Parts: sequence; C-alpha cells; structure tokens
Amino acid sequence: MKTRMTELFGIKYPIMLAGMSWVSTPEMVATVSNAGGLGILATGPLNAKETRESIRRVRELTDKPFGANATLLFPGAKENAQVLLEEEVPVINFSLGKGDWIADAAHKYGGKVIATVVNEQHGLAAQRQGADGLVVTGHEAAAHGGEATSLVLIPSMVDAVIIPVIAAGGFADGRGLAAALALGAEGISMGTRLMATRESGLHDNYKKLALEKGVNDTIYGEYFDGLGCRSLKTPAAIKAYRKGFLGMPNFFAALDNSRDIARMLNLPYFKLFIGVLASGVKNSVMMAYLANAFKAISLATEQGDMTRGVLTVGQATGLLHDIPAVADLFERMVSEAREAEKKLSAALA
Repeated sequence: MKTRMTELFGIKYPIMLAGMSWVSTPEMVATVSNAGGLGILATGPLNAKETRESIRRVRELTDKPFGANATLLFPGAKENAQVLLEEEVPVINFSLGKGDWIADAAHKYGGKVIATVVNEQHGLAAQRQGADGLVVTGHEAAAHGGEATSLVLIPSMVDAVIIPVIAAGGFADGRGLAAALALGAEGISMGTRLMATRESGLHDNYKKLALEKGVNDTIYGEYFDGLGCRSLKTPAAIKAYRKGFLGMPNFFAALDNSRDIARMLNLPYFKLFIGVLASGVKNSVMMAYLANAFKAISLATEQGDMTRGVLTVGQATGLLHDIPAVADLFERMVSEAREAEKKLSAALA
C-alpha cells in the first residue's frame, strides 16, 4: 500500500501502533515495525534511563522505522522527550502540550514529528508548531478521544490542514482502514485491536475479556483521570468513574499513588509534589486524578487484576473476535481493505 503516511515514515502499511503504557513495550514496538507498520514506544511509565534503554532495545530487535511518544502533561515527559531527541528516534509522537521545540530539534537530524489531537484548533496549532502529521482521535477511541466521532472528525481535519492525517478511534479491521482512507486519512492508528494480539504485553486476563465485550461495553467520563477517558466497562471501572465528593478525586489515594509514580520515574517525591502544587489548583486536581488512574491501569495491564484494575479500550473492542499474531493481522487487514475497495468500486460503477 502507498499513502502519504507510508512515504513519510518509510513503512509498508499505513498502520501505527498507539503508544499504550505497559503495552507498547520495546518488544511490541519491534513486532509492529517488523510486520510493516509503525511501532510507537510508550514512555509514560518510564524514567529517562529506562526510556534510553528501551529505545536501544527496540533498535536491537528491528532495523525498521519506529517511534516513541511523549505525553507532555505527565511528570517526567519533557525529560523523556529530551532522551528521544538525543537518541535520534525516527518518529516522535507528542500530545497534551506544545511541541515546537521537539519538532525543531527532531528536524535537525531528519526525524519526523506527529502530534495527537482531538479537534481542529489543536490540529492547526500543531501544524504551526512544525508537526509533520497528525494523529486525529475520535470519540470512539480508548482513553482520550475527542468529543466528535471519527466519521465527522477525520474529514473535517483533512479539510483544515495540509499535513497528513492518521485516523484513530474505532479502527480494528480492513474495513476500517478502507473507510479511513475514504475519509481522506493517510492511514490509521490502532490501540485496542493491537493490544489483543499474541505479542502484546497486555495481561491475558484482559485480552480474553476484551473479546467478550461488545461495542456498548465501554464507559466514558471525566472522573477517572480528569481528562475525559474511555475504558472497558467492568465493576472496577464503574466504581473508578464515579464522581467524588464535590467532583474531587480521592486525594488520600492520590498521595500514595503519586509516591509510587515518583519512585517509578526516579523523581524526588518532594520535588514532584511541590511542582504539582505550583502548577495551580486545576492542574493539581487533574494530577491527583491521573495518579489514581495510573495505578488502576497498571493493575489491569501488568497484573491482570480483575478486581481493582481498569483497562482503557475503545468501542472497537466489540469488533475483536480473535487474538492473532500482528503480522497475520496486518495481512488480513490489507486483504479486507482490498475487498472493501472492490465492493465500493462495484457499487459506484
């Protein structure tokens, strides 16, 4: 297949792995890249040293193009982004922050930069900041999709910007890939579909559960991580998504969980705590939500905890019927996309 996305990154198929914490590991990144897609390393749960080691591990496992993400709102993200630049990662995917400094530095060594956005305003801003492409995330997506659904968000963004658009949210098979191309996108990003593959680092408990759920079996709300997030609908998720007293998170739990985050990111806890407080009341509340959500997601993905864990998935979970190898999935999707093209051509003839 040949699109602006495949040409921009030098890949075989216009399919990108979403950078999912504890799932998009070096091994998963390399698997996707070796299969012809673009693997994206998740750096959210990593400190700077671990990020550097993970990048080098990816390079041991593949000689294909790959990328890594930097969620700039998260603690330690800017330090991780600096490591990505020092290691000259081919593709950097930033979100939830201003990425002009990343684009400027990456372009000096020939790297590409893509921004994850959920609306036209942010898409245009990212384009001005030097992004080479956009991952445009519709409401159907896992975690932080926008308010508009992919069916209308993707073509509206294609009309608004001149850089390539990669569609995210609701894409899990070849029909979805063909639909994204028909909407004007240059390819797709998948998280939910790729987490339910043989090579995925997701715990088997949740791989199996994701297959059992339908398109209506997700939950969306603002009181899980403070950003508006979609997860698999389970008793633990329903509890985690409940509005707290006066709409506030559980600060006592957040204090404990933030200590774990500080240890994980190798940050002095006092420095992290003071930095969050100095960022203002609104941001401090969001950080408390994020600390609690981080813990719940970790319990699901790493430990398979069905009692306390919460797994972020998109509505595409209802389109999952098997747990294939990534390479087999990509070949099947391309075949399905070509069949969809033939059907559409016949209908339009």
